[in-house]
Amino acid sequence: MKKDRTPRLVMAAVFAALTCVATMVINIPIPATKGYLNLGDCMVLLGAFFLGPYYGAASGALGSALSDLLLGYAYYAPGTAVIKGLMALMAALLFALLKHRSKLAYLLAAFVSEFWMVLGYFLYESTVLGHGLAAVESVPANLIQAIGGALIGVMLYRVLITMPQLKQFQSKEG
Repeated sequence: MKKDRTPRLVMAAVFAALTCVATMVINIPIPATKGYLNLGDCMVLLGAFFLGPYYGAASGALGSALSDLLLGYAYYAPGTAVIKGLMALMAALLFALLKHRSKLAYLLAAFVSEFWMVLGYFLYESTVLGHGLAAVESVPANLIQAIGGALIGVMLYRVLITMPQLKQFQSKEG
């Protein structure tokens, strides 16, 4: 049991780091929302698809929140951790549920979980950050990020799953 857990834990740390870097490297600030567009979502989804709900959620939450902290958006970090963690959890669970029934399971899982991300940030900004209905301003940018993250994440997954070194990490949980 412990033997199987160590490589998964290491891969979760790798996906957390990749999520953080992908978020920070391609980072387009949006002054109106005080947020930014990034490619971290595709790494959150990859972590979910390869590592499953628990390790995937942990890597997505940690990597995304860490990037908020390092980029000076500390007020987003708690919300980001919850939103991206739940996003990965949803993607992994949906993917596990549907992968034997549909060839498009990863697309459905990606888009449903990205919809949660858009809704989650709207709820966080409107309530916790106190923006009220003005938080709707962030929805278009978050939709762009969601669509891009889902499409790029799914394309990368389709390529990477063919590699034997990564295929061994494909989630056995779910």
